[in-house]
Amino acid sequence: MTSAEANALAIESELMWLNTLFLYREYEWKKMRAQIPGLSEQHLNELKAEPRFKEVADFESIENLQVPGCTEIIDSPYARFVSHYSCTVAERSALLLSLLPHWMPGALEQYALNFRVAEGICPEISLVKSESGALLPTWSTLLFLVSGTNLLQRSQLLYLLDPDHYFYQYHILNRASYKKGMPFTGALLVPEQETMELLTVGVVQKPQYNTDFPAREITTEMSWDDLVLAPGTKRQVEEVKVWLRQRTKLHSELGMSKRVRPGYKILFYGSPGTGKTLTACLLGQFTEKHVFRIDLSMIVSKYIGETEKNLAKVFDKAEHSGWILFFDEADALFGSRTKVSNSHDRYANQEVSYLLQRIEDYKGIVILASNMKGNIDDAFMRRFSSVVHFSFPKSEERLQLWRRAMPEKLSMAQDVDMKKLADRYEMSGANITNIVAWCALMALEKGDLMVTDAMLRDGMARELAKEGRTL
Repeated sequence: MTSAEANALAIESELMWLNTLFLYREYEWKKMRAQIPGLSEQHLNELKAEPRFKEVADFESIENLQVPGCTEIIDSPYARFVSHYSCTVAERSALLLSLLPHWMPGALEQYALNFRVAEGICPEISLVKSESGALLPTWSTLLFLVSGTNLLQRSQLLYLLDPDHYFYQYHILNRASYKKGMPFTGALLVPEQETMELLTVGVVQKPQYNTDFPAREITTEMSWDDLVLAPGTKRQVEEVKVWLRQRTKLHSELGMSKRVRPGYKILFYGSPGTGKTLTACLLGQFTEKHVFRIDLSMIVSKYIGETEKNLAKVFDKAEHSGWILFFDEADALFGSRTKVSNSHDRYANQEVSYLLQRIEDYKGIVILASNMKGNIDDAFMRRFSSVVHFSFPKSEERLQLWRRAMPEKLSMAQDVDMKKLADRYEMSGANITNIVAWCALMALEKGDLMVTDAMLRDGMARELAKEGRTL
């Protein structure tokens, strides 16, 4: 069963519960109107006798409505979401209401008819007509649905509008619809795009690389067997994999959730070409998560405050997906903070502080890559769950890299001594890959799939020249 199919079954159960909630509130509203002096007792009896109210007529309060338990909902992104946030009845109702126009566009129109809408305005459930003519829910809709006209209960629900509520901390619902001069409960109840995608089709759509999401997905067809690391580095990477395997049990079974944050922050540091990016991609394979490399050139802005906005776009998109965020060459943004000598320095330090907080709150995996450990701000070092040093490959590792990089269809001339090459010339894995690729091209060009020692030396000379080195 796909995520979308599982979600559809779970949502069907939820919508049946929401429909019962609307029925109960409609019945209570009409019963209250029937008891207004001047209306007959017969009218109240006729209301109780309506078949559609049979299920809710005997309820004393909203507590009589049995909410579908998470264990009763088919395993789906929606069920996991409700369970993860331990959603209350009010929070669940808010979530369902916000998504109702996307799930069942005509449902609110029918509910409005039941509440006798006049001139497009529903005075009791406060639905608002959009420019397209569709009815949309507001926070007043939610308050009335959950608490009716009970002022005490309505006031107790106002915590849902607190900016510190997880609805806004984790960008689940949108607060942008508030306008100056309007009742704050009259604002639209709108889901964020990522929430809508996750709880409608079961997966957050991967964003396109642009100014709104300055990050590219990185992948690899290589496997852990292709990754050559020094023994110490390999051990550290294995420790990261242990945490990723056991993190759920660590928080739930051992009760460490109060002391250990759910996210995981890693620093990879070492010379270029030593396997930092490849390891990030392989961790994505290991966790079955997409890996996005952040384009710092599009995030860091010379304009005050813009860097924070650009960073917020990245984290907001990734929040519900669990994507791995990979900051390559992180020194540019995560380097040591400067002394405050002017307003620009002050705002630069604020950007670092903002980023620290977003990384701290992120529930997924964040990987920072740097050439030098000493370039990273000390405030970051205390927050890393793991710090992995990617050392420059020694001769034993270089020999493995040479052998694994060479295509099987290429043959080696008798004068090629890979061990001698590995012992004599200090090369990174990226250097060796580039050299082998160049030699393969030359072999294809001459129509003879054989690599000679001369070809390898020419390839090495070309590669070293890029770095200002010679054979």
